[in-house]
Amino acid sequence: MTTTRGLRDRDEPFTMLTAYDAPTAAIVDEAGIDVILVGDSMGNATLGYESTLPVTMADVKSRTAAVARAVEDALVVADLPFLAFGVDEAESIHNAGTLLKEADADAVKIESGPHTVETTRRMTELGIPVMAHLGLTPQHLNRLGGYTRQGTDREAAEEIRELARAHEEAGAFALVLEHVPANLAAAVTDDLEIPTVGIGAGGDCDGQVLVITDVVGLGDWSPPFAERFGDVRGEMRRAVDEYKKAVESGAFPAEEHQHVEEDLEERY
Repeated sequence: MTTTRGLRDRDEPFTMLTAYDAPTAAIVDEAGIDVILVGDSMGNATLGYESTLPVTMADVKSRTAAVARAVEDALVVADLPFLAFGVDEAESIHNAGTLLKEADADAVKIESGPHTVETTRRMTELGIPVMAHLGLTPQHLNRLGGYTRQGTDREAAEEIRELARAHEEAGAFALVLEHVPANLAAAVTDDLEIPTVGIGAGGDCDGQVLVITDVVGLGDWSPPFAERFGDVRGEMRRAVDEYKKAVESGAFPAEEHQHVEEDLEERY
């Protein structure tokens, strides 16, 4: 079973994928993926929103619990959604603790900045494992002006390196680096003892993470740093088309799909 400490002791890169429901989580876990992230990316990927901002604590709590029920080996990390942390320390800790205590998450992830260093420290002091997240932080979409690459000039890159070190010192057990230059991610990885997880950050991170809908080819769009390893969208469309044709033609349900009760024969 994967633990927060176990991620440090890998000879090869570790793997991380999102999941938002029990059937998907079971498949991901059975495949041997090390970490399952119940990301607020559910907003874009499964809830029909245009961003992660509308995702609520209730959304994350319900889906984290569903994922946790289906998982045996993977480390389950739950995202704290927009405004569920960083506004008030007590509320931040309560929300994070709720995901561990009531939804059975193993850890939480927070989109990080200067304001989350002390929050990370306090959470870890209370026994809540924290995965930090720097670079492109989608909850800051309106401030960033879009899903743009981060850390592309010296000042911004140095800020990311400093914040990475600060969150490690505060007790974070891992750090996600999203959509940053590969050489910056490599430098941050060299700076830290805790493992880094890359998404659009090159191959020098200790692990990699992608959104499950991108990996299996379920969505109609994927970011440039992702790769589709399947065509689930195409297969689902084919199956739905075949179902429609079968019903309309009378081929479904066939005799093997129904039951006739002999005791009712005289009445009906």
